[in-house]
Amino acid sequence: MTTGVRRRMGVEERRQQLIGVALDLFSRRSPDEVSIDEIASAAGISRPLVYHYFPGKLSLYEAALQRAADDLAARFMEPARGPLGTRLLRVMGRYFDFVDEHGPGFSALMRGGPAVGSSRTNALVDSVRQAAYDQILSHLGVSDPPARLELVVRSWISLAESTALIWLDGRRIPRAELEVQLVHDFAALTAVSAAQDEEMAALLRRVVANEPADGPFADLIGRLTALVG
Repeated sequence: MTTGVRRRMGVEERRQQLIGVALDLFSRRSPDEVSIDEIASAAGISRPLVYHYFPGKLSLYEAALQRAADDLAARFMEPARGPLGTRLLRVMGRYFDFVDEHGPGFSALMRGGPAVGSSRTNALVDSVRQAAYDQILSHLGVSDPPARLELVVRSWISLAESTALIWLDGRRIPRAELEVQLVHDFAALTAVSAAQDEEMAALLRRVVANEPADGPFADLIGRLTALVG
């Protein structure tokens, strides 16, 4: 019989392991409900050793949050090819993948968890929102957005967050329907703004001109036409 020998981890490797373990636990339960003892047990080390790498749960939470923020921000990255509606639908699919996988942690982050009030936590949340904003502008091919476009994009990002939080509370609406609805919401917000501003109208015409007949934007137009017809 052979006896397995546990490999000693380096400092950074151990830190990354603890971050991964904490993120997994925070993804399944609110961070408020997860103790350092649980994290230590899941990592197979002692409680004092956790404190050797992180001064407390808040610092470990923030490190896990940084990894989650990087992951969530990356969900908005999409090659600038093909119709905008189709691209946004893929983005929403990846966004809800994250929400689905990290529900309690996502909810605690947006509603306030153990790090509520922490400038570090607030900065990480803002960094995700800014990454999403920059990516949407990239999809639109706009580098210097007018005020109305900035309002539309930032409002839509906030709407996506709120929609995800409501969905997590019981998941009463099919996820796939919400993904399509959010793409429709983007088109609707843009259309309302375009009705007030010629620059936004020109942007909307450019976007719609590249949309296929079976795309989500065309689907919205068809649904609205049927309602008023």
